[in-house]
Amino acid sequence: MNALVPLVVMVPLLGAASALILGRHPRMQRVVALLALSVVLAIGAVLLVVVDSDAPLVMEVGGWSAPFGIVLVVDRLSALMVVVSAAVLLAVLVFSVGQGLADGDDEAPVSIYYPTYLILATGVFTAFIAGDLFNLYVGFEILLVASYVLITLGGTEARIRAGVTYIVVSLLSSALFLASIAMIYGAVGTVNIAQISVRMAEVPVDVQILLHTMLLVAFGIKAAVFPLSFWLPDSYPTAPAPVTAVFAGLLTKVGVYAIIRTETIIFPGPELNPALMVVALLTMVVGALGAVAQADIKRLLSFTLVSHIGYMILGVALGTVAGTSAAIFYVVHHIIVQTTLFLASGLIERRGGSTSINELGGLLKASPLIAALFFIPALNLGGIPPFSGFIGKLALFEASAEQGTPLAYLLIGAGAFVSLLTLYALMRVWNMAFWRPAADVADYDSPLLHNVSEAPHAPVLQQTRSTPALMVAATGAMVVVSIGLTVFAGPLFAMSSRAGENLEGPSMYVDAVFPGGIE
Repeated sequence: MNALVPLVVMVPLLGAASALILGRHPRMQRVVALLALSVVLAIGAVLLVVVDSDAPLVMEVGGWSAPFGIVLVVDRLSALMVVVSAAVLLAVLVFSVGQGLADGDDEAPVSIYYPTYLILATGVFTAFIAGDLFNLYVGFEILLVASYVLITLGGTEARIRAGVTYIVVSLLSSALFLASIAMIYGAVGTVNIAQISVRMAEVPVDVQILLHTMLLVAFGIKAAVFPLSFWLPDSYPTAPAPVTAVFAGLLTKVGVYAIIRTETIIFPGPELNPALMVVALLTMVVGALGAVAQADIKRLLSFTLVSHIGYMILGVALGTVAGTSAAIFYVVHHIIVQTTLFLASGLIERRGGSTSINELGGLLKASPLIAALFFIPALNLGGIPPFSGFIGKLALFEASAEQGTPLAYLLIGAGAFVSLLTLYALMRVWNMAFWRPAADVADYDSPLLHNVSEAPHAPVLQQTRSTPALMVAATGAMVVVSIGLTVFAGPLFAMSSRAGENLEGPSMYVDAVFPGGIE
């Protein structure tokens, strides 16, 4: 089964090369892209079954054993992230195929779009299975280079402006990450994650804290935690709907994944846990308050994205198996639900001609199917029982209560408050865009529109366009998957708990990479 591990990276990479060669044949590009991601989804499912029933899989690239060679590691967390990411990437690709068939190449020139999209997938999968910090960095850079292209597709002024901000912030984060890798190598003489976890105990405590902080800041920028999240609300909403959806669903979660690895394997001690809990508190509250103040649906969802990153950081910051398990479950939930909401917002934009609630109305009557596709994941993200959002938050609150500190109880209260704010913001969108009659759109005296702001450089109302069946089907499939998270919450949470147990200290990870022990 070890031979399947590198295929997670090689299949989308070869697919990208093939799609680039087929640049004059967009139909073949679509087939190649869909086939590549379908194959990765199947491989990821097989790997998940294997590692869940046995030990983690370790692939020594080129036959060179660790720490001298490159190792690819797939444990329960890696396999789960690969499966969920492949499913989301595939669904969003189907959505974009439907959009491309309906609109041509105006939003996403296919000769560039499909190869770049597969390169993005390659970077995401590389980050999830990397067994050393340098290849984790390589995975980040691959997905970031691809994201630079995707976020500026179409070449509009707003996209170029947002792209510049995104690129500058990403380069800063990458430079800090690379500097952290250099300093860690200087301190312990290796970049292998398993070996670092063993040797780090020999490093002076003050140096450990410095290295730990540098990694957390680098990953915090990528994960968009407060106060390092200022770039996200202005960057993501300007991209085409499929790009925004996959960015919101996946890219920040790669940063969260890196934070989980850092806190459970490289620096498993509790020294920075209180600081992380404060960061989680501020990320939740500030993001939710930002969402309440928005009139543009995409910006509103971008702020909720920032806010709910705080829940994941809370689970990690608790430093317990229960907290880590709840965080893993919430990551899976949020990837699916947040992506679904952004896809639904793409449908709203096509049907209503805008994503501003000031310009929308009567969509419930005009398109009840789109209304349902938005309403269900909105309730889920808001944490309404019995959806997976409620289950994930409840698990995080229980893990916090087990810790029993005043800060943990404060975070429980803040988490409940933020959940209500999220629900309020999303239901305001529902009331204004769907429930409000179209004839009342010009009524700007509504109390629901007080203290809300439009997106900067927001476009004027566009002409409404048809909603192709393929786009609706992709969004509907994601809604079904989000409901499946609730129906099968028991098995999924059990899987997350087993993944969390794997991360109770670095010993299992180290033993998998060095079965004969470290000399």
